[in-house]
Amino acid sequence: PELPTLTPTATPTPSPTPLPPVPVYIAPGVPAPVAAALGAAIEGNPQGWVAVANPEPTGVIVAAQRGFGDVPIAEWTYALVAPFPTLTDGVAWADLLAVWGGTPSGPFAGRPLLVSAATLEALRALLGEPAAGAVEVLPEEALLERAWASRPAWAIVPFEQLEPRWKVLRVDDQSPLDRRMDTNAYPLIVRVGASGPVQAPLLLRQALDGLLTNRDPARLAVVLLTGVTALTRCTAIRMDRYGPAYPAQDILPWLLEPDITHVSNEVSFAEDCPPPSDCITLVFCSNPRYIELFEVADVDVVELTGNHLLDWGPAAMSLTLRMLEEHSLPYYGGGWDLAQAQTPLTLTVGEHTFGFLGCNPAGPRSDWATETQPGSAPCDYDLLYRQVRDMRERGIIPIVTLQYREFDQTEPTPQQRADFRALAEAGAAIVSGSQAHQPQGFDFHAGAFIHYGLGNLWFDQMWSPETRQEFLDRHVFYAGRHISTEVLTAMLEDHARPRPMTPAEREALLARAFAASGW
Repeated sequence: PELPTLTPTATPTPSPTPLPPVPVYIAPGVPAPVAAALGAAIEGNPQGWVAVANPEPTGVIVAAQRGFGDVPIAEWTYALVAPFPTLTDGVAWADLLAVWGGTPSGPFAGRPLLVSAATLEALRALLGEPAAGAVEVLPEEALLERAWASRPAWAIVPFEQLEPRWKVLRVDDQSPLDRRMDTNAYPLIVRVGASGPVQAPLLLRQALDGLLTNRDPARLAVVLLTGVTALTRCTAIRMDRYGPAYPAQDILPWLLEPDITHVSNEVSFAEDCPPPSDCITLVFCSNPRYIELFEVADVDVVELTGNHLLDWGPAAMSLTLRMLEEHSLPYYGGGWDLAQAQTPLTLTVGEHTFGFLGCNPAGPRSDWATETQPGSAPCDYDLLYRQVRDMRERGIIPIVTLQYREFDQTEPTPQQRADFRALAEAGAAIVSGSQAHQPQGFDFHAGAFIHYGLGNLWFDQMWSPETRQEFLDRHVFYAGRHISTEVLTAMLEDHARPRPMTPAEREALLARAFAASGW
């Protein structure tokens, strides 16, 4: 019989056995945002990872311990803080360690460190267990109120929880508000690492799109606001004698560091400005070559709300506007006519767009811009409120500066307080007085930082301790928020040259300004 035809069959290819997901254990002390990011990465790839409640020999362990982990996962920065009206500017790391260990030391000796439970857990990995009474644990939302109510007080908070009512204290002269902070020298950084079999920790790091951090220096933006600039009289005499850069020489690093350095220039440049001869004249002009000072100081924006801009007439104001435009120096609060003077200026730094608005409520009327004449912007408060609200709606950070009425006192007047606070209620992030010839106090209102008067920057008023004292406000922004204001303090020398204050001078000024603020 005929044999059946046999059809060969293919040899079956075995299917690969899927590997079980790698267990990932996140240890206590890993900062909550880091743990949340890890959790999201694990949930996004359930075939590759699985979260477990206890460490497993074949799994990955993520922990916040010194020297732990084959692969860095995160660097989480913390800040040592105190209420804003605190005279102390910094502490030694040795003192903080001593307090943590139960030995009172340093300027806050005897005061417990205020922390949240999450922060304490993270700091345990860095510092070990605190001594009894060394810390006081509070809910995150209660820290600031408790600190202000129990001054002097100090606390440790994650960098992302900073806000202007906290004063950031330097630790061994290192501050997380400094863009160029040495992260190897700054001790309050919790480093999170991953350890485990073969390539698993590295793959987990890749799933996170890189090292996690709450402080990326590239996301910082710094705006420096200053007080009165009047390059005339005895200031001008010194500039003629020593050169236009003379007034900036002792504070130049303060001026060069910010992304935006502001000056409020109150005196117009004039080709026919006579050589300065005294310190008493009240009719002001500036030699055009003095604009070199703005170039040396790397000025980025010029406020033109000053009430002496038309002392030398419209022609000098027109020359000033042309010079600023030729030198690519943006300006606001004044302009070629009323419409331009009342138009806000926007400047962008990274992810932050700032809106600068300014006006002159003090007058005189002859100084104000009109439909046909240059000058400073008169204050139309209803217009300002609308402009501020519009900026907020568009994600722009509004900064309002006023050439307010001048008072020889540190305390704001009731009307001054009402006018500045109304701008805060409209949505301004910062309201700053550019008019004061002596420093005034501070305020926090409706989420805004208010400084009623900074004093002079470059003006020759040497006749009293108060007119020689100066504030320069260094406003720090991160990830779209105003997170801190560092008040720099200077003392005017030689009618023209501010210098950084000595510690004793600074403490005296801060104490007076804080008292005038009701603190």
